[in-house]
Order: sequence, then structure tokens, then C-alpha cells
Amino acid sequence: MEPDFGLGERRLVFRPLLGDGIFTQDGQAWSHSRALLRPAFFIQEQILSVIARAADDLIDQLQPGTCVDLQPLLFSFTLKTTLFMLFGSDDATFSDSKSASAFASAFDEAQDYLARRGRLGPLYWLIDGPHFRKQCAVVHKYIDDIVAKAIVTAAAPGGDKTVYTILGGLVKETTSPRILREQCLNVLLAGRDTTACLLSWAFRLLTRHPVVLDKVKDEISRTCGKSTPSRPELKRMTYLNAVLKEVLRLYPSVPVNARTAIRTTSLPVGGGADGKMPILVRKGESVGYCPYAMHRRQDIFGHDSRSFRPERWLEDGGRLAQTVGYGYLPFNAGPRTCLGQEFALLEAGYLIVRILQKHPVMDVPADEASEAIGDEIQKLTLVLAPAGGCRVQLA
Repeated sequence: MEPDFGLGERRLVFRPLLGDGIFTQDGQAWSHSRALLRPAFFIQEQILSVIARAADDLIDQLQPGTCVDLQPLLFSFTLKTTLFMLFGSDDATFSDSKSASAFASAFDEAQDYLARRGRLGPLYWLIDGPHFRKQCAVVHKYIDDIVAKAIVTAAAPGGDKTVYTILGGLVKETTSPRILREQCLNVLLAGRDTTACLLSWAFRLLTRHPVVLDKVKDEISRTCGKSTPSRPELKRMTYLNAVLKEVLRLYPSVPVNARTAIRTTSLPVGGGADGKMPILVRKGESVGYCPYAMHRRQDIFGHDSRSFRPERWLEDGGRLAQTVGYGYLPFNAGPRTCLGQEFALLEAGYLIVRILQKHPVMDVPADEASEAIGDEIQKLTLVLAPAGGCRVQLA
């Protein structure tokens, strides 16, 4: 059966930066892109080793007795792991660090433009101009250089052909630099930004909730001690997994989303005086939904829905996770459920464990004001990040 909803104007809104890829496509083109990308998200041993190296690189930059903003380090960490999935290399620059820094800055700024364009609906074109296009050009040049070098490396004799890479799957379909760049950029947006935001919020919340932090450390100690955690051990850390669920509940990486009716249809509720009757959605009309608000509903998550309490996911035998359904959408749902869900949770859990093993005592910096959940300044582009970064005081 044909779907009733599609992405609407998203393709035109995002096109200057992302072009045509899995986040901007509908229909058969989207199905084809998803099939090409899916094999890369099966967890491979090589990917686990890359996560470990990237984590070690981050930890090497943490010095005891200092106050550090983890957020840029977290974005660098997820950039390395995502580039490995894309190109089979965990070299996050493929060039000099100056180019990498310029890319990261341009990518962030271009995303801010996309977010503001999206909020204008059919008037998205009002937000444009030379500066926006310059940021897109910086991003495109950086990825074009990586794609060109990765293609040469992949074709060289003796290369490792046992690792499925996204680029390796794509070059079997096309050698167009533009198409390869656009597909890779779509994946890079998800792999780098969403997981880095999850980790930023996780460490902010853990340092502000020492009881929860102690429980996580106790579980790490019982499960793997000071040893590098294996994938099965990470899966057994039920409290850590509940922490990640709770972070994503309060701060879903993509907090707002929308779909546009392809044909005149209806939603089962939303109409009538009490909002419980079906409601008409005409062809071309958009339906917005906000996981950020949905995840704070008291009728679903309880009277303390605005509190950070991971235990809610473990009570009654994990009943909440089994019954919440479409009330909890950190990775979307339905056919467009995030392909990288398992990978994102694996790398986030691994990094939290490794940082806490090396730096078990961390706190909120003394110069940061105490803020209730939801009162902090937030930065919303296509993803949701703490506007003030993720500063922690290491003992």
C-alpha cells in the first residue's frame, strides 16, 4: 500500500547542503539508499576497534584537575567513527587539522541555516545568500577531497575488502562525485551530530545527578572493572542502558519533525471538541510532531516526567519500554527507523564506560549555575545540543 505521508519540502530546504540522500529522499529512491546503507550498520569487529581508538584519543586529552568542555571532543570522536563507516578509515581529517576545523565550523553553521529555512515552510527560500552558500561550499570541498582519496585507496591492490563501507557499496552503483558526496553527507549528519549530542547531554546530566553517576560506576565495576568493556558486557549493563534511554527521552537528538500528506487522508485522533475524533489532513498539508514535548507527557511517563530518573525504564520488569510505543521516538519509528540505532548506543555506552574508568570523579564546574532540566540554554539546529557546551570538572 502506498504511504499517505512523505517529506514534503524537506528536499528543497536541505538541498543546498545535503543534496539527494537518505534524509531528503522519498519513495523508491529512499528505499534504494536505505538498502545500500544497511550493511554498514551491522556491527563489525573492525568498527569496535575504531571506537576503542577514537575513545583512547579523546581520553588522552583529559587531564586530572582540569575543567574541560567535552562537547567538541565528543563531536570529534563521533566524526572519526562515522568516517570509518563511510570510507573504511578512521583518519578524521584526510588532510590537515585546519581543514578539519574549517569543515566542522562550516557544517555547524550550514545546519543552522537549514533549521531556520525549515521553520519558514514554503517560504524557506527567504533564508539563503552568499554566506550560507559559502559554508556549503566549504563542506562540499572537504567531503569531495575525502571521497576522491577514498576511492583511490579502495581500488588499490591489497586493500582490506572484508569491511563493508558505505562508499564501497555506493561506488558499485555510481562514480559520480556529486552523488557520492551527497549520500555520504546525509550519513555524516546522523552519525556525527546525533550521537555527539546524546553524549553531551549524558555527561551534563550525570555530573548533575551524582547518585545516578555512582550507580553507573558501580555497574561498570561489577561488570568489567577496569578492563575494556566487550560488546556483551555493554549489553548486560542494564542501568547504563536505562541512563541512555532517559537521556534520549529528555533530550531527543532530533526534537522536532514533520511529514506532508501525499494524498488527502486522516489521522485517527485530533479532531472533535475533545480531540479524540479522526481529523482530516488534506493533500499538501504538513503534520508536525515534537518528540521533545511528547517525551515529557505526564500521562505516559508519570508525574515526574521532567525529572532525570533512569529507574523508570527498569521498574515493573521494564514495562515502560514495552508499552510506550510511539510515545517514545528517539530514533524515529516505522519504515524510517534509524539504521544506526544499535551502533549509536554501542559507541555512546562504550565511551561513557571508558571515560568513567579513567576519570571516576567528575563534577559540575563551580562557576556554572544550577539549572532545572529544561531551563538550560539549548542550541537547536537540525539536532539539539547544549548551547553552553558540556563542561565538567575532573578530579
